This record gives sequence, C-alpha cells and structure tokens, in this order.
Amino acid sequence: MKLFLRSFLFFLAAVLVLGGVAVVATWAPDKPVDELKPRWAKPPSQFIAIDGMQVHLRDEGPRDDSLPIVLIHGTSASLHTWEGWAVALRGQRRVIRFDLPGFALTGPNRQNDYSPEAYVRFVTAVLDQLGVQRFVLAGNSLGGQVAWATAVAAPQRVARLVLVDASGYPPESASVPPSLPLGFRIARMPALRVLTRYILPRSVVEKSVRNVYGDPSKVTPELVDLYMDMTLRAGNRQALGRRMDQGYAGNVAGLKALAMPTLILWGGQDRLIPLEFGKRFARDIRGSELVVFDDLGHVPHEEDPARTVAVVKRFLGL
Repeated sequence: MKLFLRSFLFFLAAVLVLGGVAVVATWAPDKPVDELKPRWAKPPSQFIAIDGMQVHLRDEGPRDDSLPIVLIHGTSASLHTWEGWAVALRGQRRVIRFDLPGFALTGPNRQNDYSPEAYVRFVTAVLDQLGVQRFVLAGNSLGGQVAWATAVAAPQRVARLVLVDASGYPPESASVPPSLPLGFRIARMPALRVLTRYILPRSVVEKSVRNVYGDPSKVTPELVDLYMDMTLRAGNRQALGRRMDQGYAGNVAGLKALAMPTLILWGGQDRLIPLEFGKRFARDIRGSELVVFDDLGHVPHEEDPARTVAVVKRFLGL
C-alpha cells in the first residue's frame, strides 16, 4: 500500500511538473497596443478617434479620387491582410482600410457589441469622419458580410461591391459542414475562454492560419507573428468570444434588393465557407459576377494578391 501511495504521489508530481512546464511554455498574456505599434503601425498607419476607440487606419492614394476603395477584413485578421491589393491599387485609386473593433490594433469597443449591425454603424462612422460619401466597398469573410450589410443599409453610398468569401448565410444550411480553424473552435467554448486569456500556443495560431490557405506552405513565420500579435492585443481574446456568440447569419433577404455592380470572388479550397455560399450570393444579387480561384482558400486576396486584384482591376476598369 505504501509503495502504491508513493508511486501515485510520484506520478501526480510528475504530471504537475509537466503541466507547469506546458503552461510556462505557452504563457501569453495580453500585449498593450503601444507595444505592438512600432512593428505593425508604421507609416502610413494613423489612428483616429471613433466612439471612444483609437481606430488603426491606412488611407493611401490620390485624395481627388471620387470613389475611394474601402477594404474590410475578416475575423481575427487586420488591415494588413489587404497589403497586396493596396500596393496594386493605391497608384491609381484612394484605398482606405482599417482594423475593425474587437480585432488587431483597434481592439474592443465599449459596448462589447460585435454584431454585423454594430459594424455597419462603425464603417459609416469612419467614412463620415474621413469625409467620404460614396465608395467602392470590398470585404472578406466577416468583412464581406459587413460590406453587403452596409450596401443594404445605405445603397446610395456604395457604388460597387466586392465580396471575397463572404459570410452571412446560416452555416448550418451548407450541404458540407464548415471546417472551423482551431482558434475559432476554442473561442466558441466558454469553458476554455478564461484559460485562453493567458495561454496561447503559437501552434494554435499557425494551424488556424494554415487552415484558411489553399496552400498552407505559403504561411510564413512572419505571417504567424502578425496573427499572433493581433490576437494578443489587449482585450481581443475576450472580444473574439463575444463575436462568436453573436453568430454570422445576417438578413440575407436584403441581398435581392441590391442593384450596384457586384463582384464575388471565392477560393475553391475554402474549408470555412464553402463555394456553395458563393453561388448563393451570385443568385441572390442580380447581375453579379462570380469568379472562383480553384486552388485558393478562404483568404484568396491574401494568399495570392496579384491574381485576385487583377480581376478587381478589370471590374473597376483600371
């Protein structure tokens, strides 16, 4: 009996030691935004005050452009996801992109509201402050849903619409269930949220990013650094849990009223939002054009900016 007890205590001590080592190895507390700015908010980044937030924004290209191009990122991404498109477009067009509330350097909002409706109000508030009344609006994933919801709410302001693997239809209505990135699955589990406020294995972030690429070999260490730091920005992990609670289904009935020229881009290897949804958007938005990139994933604009922006330039007549 004594031998058994000693063995059990030894085993328990070993488990505790190994568990402690694992916690130390993956310990990742929040990072203050000022700590992240030197690397991720270099010029032409700026911060503007919107509803109590300091919104991270980049506004590039000719100021006399009558129809600026506005780019909206998806869940857990940042304005950096559009870098390739911005480089290709800013020589001819004014390009505006910003970090949505709850994500990247902008961080949480005071209301703890990350619903599509709140994002529509936020987008229009940013553009009002910049003095932009009409614009071309493009968005990816959640950003795509925000883009089309903005077009439904204020069609007089949206001259053209570009949806890139956009969300909005109920995920459960897909014939093929979506494959959520590991980080998103964890964020949907309330029991794990408290733990993930302090622990974030880099491998979880890397697997999540690789999951949204058609070719995971394109995911570089620097790209993982970016997504890791944007997740660690103070308050963002709690905001992600709230964002997941609020769901991704929108009022898709409004899509049938849209009349502006619309381009729909989709990655054929998207495991998060299947191509089936891209085809639904094409059916629901009259006169829209669907272009599929068979080898790309959920973020085709980031995975292959040159090939995808070429289609956008054609759509814009550039």
